[in-house]
Amino acid sequence: MAVPARLLPLLQQFDFTRKRLVDRMAGPVVDSGNGTDVPVGPMTDAEYRWEPVPGCWSVRRHADGPGPGAALLVGAGDWGRDTAPPPHPVPPPFTTIAWRLSHLGEMLALRADHTNGGHALTREAYEADGTAVGGVAAFETAADAWRSALLSADDTALDTIGLSTYPYGSDPEDPFLETVWWVNQELLHHGAEIALLRDLYRLRN
Repeated sequence: MAVPARLLPLLQQFDFTRKRLVDRMAGPVVDSGNGTDVPVGPMTDAEYRWEPVPGCWSVRRHADGPGPGAALLVGAGDWGRDTAPPPHPVPPPFTTIAWRLSHLGEMLALRADHTNGGHALTREAYEADGTAVGGVAAFETAADAWRSALLSADDTALDTIGLSTYPYGSDPEDPFLETVWWVNQELLHHGAEIALLRDLYRLRN
């Protein structure tokens, strides 16, 4: 099936942003933005879970319990992501690379499932990973699933309200094209945050 003309630039943006983020985290090089390769080393587990300020939210072992200000750790398996039921803390807590990447992976995996999957995956069932290698791999798997969901959409699907039944956002009330745009901006802004945290970690005292 041909990619609808309206979807093509958003799909290209998703692909470029995803690759740049993965390269930024895993190396050995990342595109500087002008086609020049810049060397970059892979993240360590210490960097992945680095808490640069007090009170960070992160990904933690369930056995250790939630971090400061969090009410629970959400996710299946040995690890979970700090969270709290609404209303969320104001101002929001500062979050680690692990938290941000887990959030992205969960969002992509769940939205994919609620678009062209079983429409049943929950935050509680999504497995967070406490290692840098595992976190990047989980993100890649989720991004593959979301890309497959995008490729399943024709022009009619793009205009369909509630094509994505993702229960943690406004997807059931939105045309699918708006959901696609929203996912891209989530990837763009959290990807930039992760890149900045990598720079700060490298330059820490």
